[in-house]
Amino acid sequence: MTSLVIAEHDNATLKVATLNAVTAAAQCGGDVHVLVAGANAGAAASAAAQIAGVSQVLHADHDAFAHGLAENVTAQVVALAANYSHILFAATASGKNIAPRVAAKLDVAQISDITQVDSPDTFERPIYAGNAIAVVQSLDKIKVLTVRTTGFDAAPATGGSAVVEVVSAVAATDKTTFVSSEIAKNDRPELTAAKIIVSGGRGLGSQEKFIEVLTPLADKLGAALGASRAAVDAGYAPNDWQVGQTGKIVAPQLYIAAGISGAIQHLAGMKDSKVIVAINKDPEAPIFSVADYGLEADLFVAVPALVAAL
Repeated sequence: MTSLVIAEHDNATLKVATLNAVTAAAQCGGDVHVLVAGANAGAAASAAAQIAGVSQVLHADHDAFAHGLAENVTAQVVALAANYSHILFAATASGKNIAPRVAAKLDVAQISDITQVDSPDTFERPIYAGNAIAVVQSLDKIKVLTVRTTGFDAAPATGGSAVVEVVSAVAATDKTTFVSSEIAKNDRPELTAAKIIVSGGRGLGSQEKFIEVLTPLADKLGAALGASRAAVDAGYAPNDWQVGQTGKIVAPQLYIAAGISGAIQHLAGMKDSKVIVAINKDPEAPIFSVADYGLEADLFVAVPALVAAL
């Protein structure tokens, strides 16, 4: 029984989500292999070989993998699938794009967003925005899984000594081509990897107030900035800041929610945070039900006072 983790990378470095997927793969039993499909991605393959618990790295190098096009990566995974009992992806935008294609090509069920491995064929995953946990058993010969990164600790990035094996790249599809990408530049920590997150909601009232009030606090704490869906929909913050069931699932050491009422959709994305601090003037706000520390106050007074105290 051997598991294959599909690495996420930028051809030079691995994304942290890969380390969480390796931990989940190790719990499935047997050896753990990692596939690095990229273009001139030798550095990423070498980094994967250093992950503790990984016994082999498969390195497929071709220009077709330069931008991680789902169709091309899918073909590569399917070509290798027969050798594995489990194929794991992080439940990120990339993983959610490729995993269903792989499952369909293999004619097996996909088990999405797992948070716990009970046995090699039985897994737990949240449903109803995290209000219930489904225990799912798969009888498929090959299990295709996406891993909720907040459910598994990251495997140590160093300490391993896996063998890197170069594998033949599968021919690229002629049905999909890369045109361009627009990447949002942000000097702050990446939201899903940040240890501290400062999030704002609709209570901030405008994009100007969102930045004016929350940026000084985030600067003081070295934190990433997040937002509720309501704030994003209102144009206060960009889409890639959204935390929640339809945004990013986060579990930082400290999560500060300012002006966020705590709709179930938002709570599903952050309630696993180690310490949650809520600032809201509505004593009935649902966010207080999950908060470790709650401050019933006007955020326009409380947040600047907190910044001054820091």
